[in-house]
Amino acid sequence: MKNRLSKAVLAAVIGVSLGLGLFLVERPAQAANTPAATQPDLMQFARGAQTWANNCARCHNMRNPKELRDDQWRAVVSHMRVRGNLTGGEARDVLVFLQGSN
Repeated sequence: MKNRLSKAVLAAVIGVSLGLGLFLVERPAQAANTPAATQPDLMQFARGAQTWANNCARCHNMRNPKELRDDQWRAVVSHMRVRGNLTGGEARDVLVFLQGSN
């Protein structure tokens, strides 16, 4: 069981790292078209990715952030914040990650 969980967490961290890499590569092209107020903070995005990998993988198979729309992720994170015992800051970071990856 522990080995299986370790593999799942490793796969999640690799996926998050790849997603973060793609996010960072795409940022300069989007920066000219997006007002600064709507761009997610890269540190918040990274914290959200790590929190998502560390907490959500405990109970779920890792989902592709593109599976749900931004408004759907907002509802899911709101619900799972309570069930996963996340702080408000952690939930906001996870939401920034999921919506930024969408």
